[in-house]
Amino acid sequence: MLDQHTKAYWCVVNDSAVWLEEKTLPCGSAVDLNLPFENAICIGNYDNHPVMWLNDEHIEQTVEFTNLRELLLVKESLFLMISKSIQYGFMAREFRFCPQCGGRTQLNINQIAMQCNECRKLHYPRIFPSIIVAIRKDDTILLAQHQRHKGGLFTVLAGFVEVGETLEMAVEREVFEETGIKIKNIRYVGSQPWAFPSSLMMGYMADYDSGEIKVDPNELIKADWYYQDNLPELAPKGTIARSLIELTLDEINVRKNINRSML
Repeated sequence: MLDQHTKAYWCVVNDSAVWLEEKTLPCGSAVDLNLPFENAICIGNYDNHPVMWLNDEHIEQTVEFTNLRELLLVKESLFLMISKSIQYGFMAREFRFCPQCGGRTQLNINQIAMQCNECRKLHYPRIFPSIIVAIRKDDTILLAQHQRHKGGLFTVLAGFVEVGETLEMAVEREVFEETGIKIKNIRYVGSQPWAFPSSLMMGYMADYDSGEIKVDPNELIKADWYYQDNLPELAPKGTIARSLIELTLDEINVRKNINRSML
């Protein structure tokens, strides 16, 4: 039974940032850390201790927050737990009033959802399905500079899934809309919760089929095929984008080795 004396990890969040002490979540009882146990919700376990979620509005002390983007290289289980708390934080702020009837909401502790005091409807965290895909053409990979990225960062293509689409249909559509090319051999690789604010990224790899690159200027600044020895600045490690890039480069190297062995 959890109480104010239970030792726990604490996810105190502010928008897309979390309170850290010495580069990790503060650990201790609510009494030790001067935190309001009555406002905290247990959202899981980490390192054999419960993890408690709080929004920063419930604490009195001034603490230093670290943006989730700076934590991409922490242990994956810790990153996912912090991501979960941040998405709950967005839920609590987004659904202060019921979208259905306009009534005031409050947190339903058992469901971890916001519940309307009037119509009793439950509002859970929103999750937006998104696809992200790395595309290979012979010994090159397609990389793009997105309008939303600052500086010279290049990454793979991504976008939201639309109503009535399968994930594979979304992959084909996004690639064609943003670059004008067609792809084939689409295969699923893995996923990553992306709490900026509420996406779930489904990662794919694919092969070039046909067409010439014609970028959509509303989405991309530039897109081109790159050889492994001439890569631009890439998406940071810890992102599913970087994983897809590295998997594609590995695939290219395997293909090269096979071709050499056949000579």
